[in-house]
Amino acid sequence: MKNQDFLIKILDNNKILNLEFYKKLFLIRRSEEKIIELYPENEMRMPMHMSMGGEAIAVGVCHALGIKGQVFGSYRSHAIYLAKTQDTNNFFAEIYGKTTSSLKGKCGSMHLCAPDFGFMGASAIVASIIPVACGTAFANKRKNNGKIVSVFFGDGAVDEGNFWESLNVASLMKLPILFVCEDNALAVHTPRHQRQGYDSIVSIVSKFNCNVLEESTTDTEVIYRKTCQAIELIRTTQMPCFLYLRYYRYLEHVGTKEDFDAGYRSKEEFEKWHKKDPVNLQRKKLLRFGIEEEQIRKLEVEIEGRIENSIRLAQKAPFTEISELHRDVFYEENKKD
Repeated sequence: MKNQDFLIKILDNNKILNLEFYKKLFLIRRSEEKIIELYPENEMRMPMHMSMGGEAIAVGVCHALGIKGQVFGSYRSHAIYLAKTQDTNNFFAEIYGKTTSSLKGKCGSMHLCAPDFGFMGASAIVASIIPVACGTAFANKRKNNGKIVSVFFGDGAVDEGNFWESLNVASLMKLPILFVCEDNALAVHTPRHQRQGYDSIVSIVSKFNCNVLEESTTDTEVIYRKTCQAIELIRTTQMPCFLYLRYYRYLEHVGTKEDFDAGYRSKEEFEKWHKKDPVNLQRKKLLRFGIEEEQIRKLEVEIEGRIENSIRLAQKAPFTEISELHRDVFYEENKKD
């Protein structure tokens, strides 16, 4: 009887875990769908790099890292931000460039940041955030605070020297850092075979004193458990870990539309990946767990209401005053002799 009770407890915990995954996945997907819907109004005056198709990576990794985990992202970081913070008020206030954002509308979609939630920052320059993440991991090691740093980047970033230098330093100094490579097989529009003179990034990184794990799935739970494994390896081996995850980017490199007529990828490829869409996959999993359709829809309506309210607040909020332009920004004025 005790074994049966233990099994029931495990199943209940797994049900709760997957429900939390779906809340975050749905929040991210609906937030970006609202951006797509409202972007033509030209009130969000900034470029958008959408996360659609890769939400499972952000949710799985961030959930495994927990509250204390620190993350850094690239310009495509909507999903990472929302997975780590679930703060739609601040997110949309920043997207609309309003003073009610903690960033005062000065950072925009590509430079999101929420240190209080462990999202340490994002950068629009490819691979530039990776050495910054290594520096944070070094600081954590010196402080012996047990914190794990994770840095997200696309496979195009591994073409930059910054990546290799950072990987080398992290391996040499045994830094507590998780490198998360989100591979959509493209650097903007250029496929892997046109820019990389090797067959496998995993085989090369494996030559370093670095743990390496890989996965090709849209199942959030699989990514979560793989990340838990990576964190355990970092702690037990005292070495960094490289987590290589494949996914498919649904929309154009920058913007809110599809671009299958551009000639560098096909609609058929999208349809193949969309059959295992991470949000739909997770929803079906909840139904298999016995959660009723009505319960799921109630949850979705609640999340949609939160998003709508955050957008209304952002639209009504004032823009930041010009006097804020240089506040909290390091700069040196040119002075005449």
